[in-house]
Amino acid sequence: MMKGGLGGLMKQAQQMQANMKKAQEELATIEVEGQSGSGMVKVTMTCAHEVRRVKLDDSVMDDKEMLEDLIVAALTDAVKQVSATTKAKMSGFSAGLPPGMSLPF
Repeated sequence: MMKGGLGGLMKQAQQMQANMKKAQEELATIEVEGQSGSGMVKVTMTCAHEVRRVKLDDSVMDDKEMLEDLIVAALTDAVKQVSATTKAKMSGFSAGLPPGMSLPF
């Protein structure tokens, strides 16, 4: 009986691993957008942290320091969007874990 239980547990772990890999592959195709300066700077990034696009409003082109700060803020916002999207997508995997135990996403 104990051996069958362990085999079932291993099979369940392998299935969970396969499902997580599939979810990670799907996340790599999802794009999020970070913004700053009320949308004057927009950064589009995948949930695999690949920057796809940067859009700059013409009005920010005259002030280099402000533009640099806005780009950093937009990137930071995009990373937060990636984190929230990843957490939402992967939350189902930690549903059956004991309290206090979590998976690294």
